[in-house]
Amino acid sequence: MFAPRALTLLRSRIGGSSLSPQLMWNVQHRTSHWQSSLLGLRVALPMRAMPPKKKKVDPRMELAARERLKKKIRRVRPVAPLSPEESERRALLMKRWSVYRQEQHKAETEAIRSLVEAQAQALEELRLESEELYQAAIQRDDHLFPFERQEPLYSPPLSNYEAPEGKCADVTPVYTQ
Repeated sequence: MFAPRALTLLRSRIGGSSLSPQLMWNVQHRTSHWQSSLLGLRVALPMRAMPPKKKKVDPRMELAARERLKKKIRRVRPVAPLSPEESERRALLMKRWSVYRQEQHKAETEAIRSLVEAQAQALEELRLESEELYQAAIQRDDHLFPFERQEPLYSPPLSNYEAPEGKCADVTPVYTQ
């Protein structure tokens, strides 16, 4: 459908070297990604080019930008003083929060204490029942919480080791303006 129309438009422009605006519109808007044409090549080339590479940021420029930002932060107006009602409300809220957290801490501590007492009482009863069962109960279970650690290997240096010699390539980034 597109090709015959393009040919008729080209034939109508005999002797002209440039394409008509209608043909350019057709080339730009009527082609698709699966239908290519030599007329669409002119439009498609810039889209197929590689995107430009990002430039490396100069650390000095980045540091200067940080300093400017710090200066702007210092210039910010100070916080307005709170009204007495608001400061009183916040103080009461903090007191209520600290009381709540203290009660929560006491409840957790009491729960842990009661569990430890129950465990000690159970072990005492088990000891009265059988000493062998008591000894088996208090043994450490290494497979309960698997724990592995790679320790550093300290060994003396090899006496016959020769360090390889080679060239050192300087890879320090150089920033130009």
